[in-house]
Amino acid sequence: MKNIIEKLATKIGIEFRDITLLRTACTHRSYLNENKVSGMEHNERLEFLGDAVLELVVTSYLFRKYPEKQEGELTAYRSAIVNTMSLIKVAEHVGLNEFILLSKGEAKDTGRARAIILANAVEAIIGAIYMDQGYNAAANFISEQVLQVIDIEEIIKKKLWIDAKSRFQEVAQEKESITPSYKTLKEIGPDHDKKFTLGVFLKDVHIASGTGQSKQEAEQQAAEKALEAKGW
Repeated sequence: MKNIIEKLATKIGIEFRDITLLRTACTHRSYLNENKVSGMEHNERLEFLGDAVLELVVTSYLFRKYPEKQEGELTAYRSAIVNTMSLIKVAEHVGLNEFILLSKGEAKDTGRARAIILANAVEAIIGAIYMDQGYNAAANFISEQVLQVIDIEEIIKKKLWIDAKSRFQEVAQEKESITPSYKTLKEIGPDHDKKFTLGVFLKDVHIASGTGQSKQEAEQQAAEKALEAKGW
């Protein structure tokens, strides 16, 4: 396990003084449920810390880069950069999936739940770097592994700080003078663990579908796929 974590440290270009911090950052709570005597910690505290450091670094970056922008716009840009979808891109860029410690059950899930775990682990790694080497090292990592991966100009140009459902509605009304509608296509599972599949339609034309643990989550995913399908 140590060799695997050291491989990740080499990959992200950080020589940790305390490599156990990076191991903790890569340890999901579910792993400890199956390895109770491991003496390890899960990554949620580091995730909490890394989230705060990430927000500060990105806020500082945007403040300097866009001196003409007001608070509301800067807040929107920051939200788009630090949101889960952006951090999933960072996790993919780093190849984080092969380093995460999960329960056997979680390891089988390759869908959205896994993607969210990976996004959270990115924040935990930022927290680990901050704890091990301080603010400047964490800021350098964010600059190289987050701000270089996420296309901020594209976010601004395509208004990606707006949630997918609102964005799809805005463009659909502009280009086709149609307000999208959403319909529930499927509900599966017990009440405490239900999954919804919803379709988004322009008039009677089914554009895309999305799945989530709430109808709102399914709508957002459907809208994201609809934007891709329409090339918007």
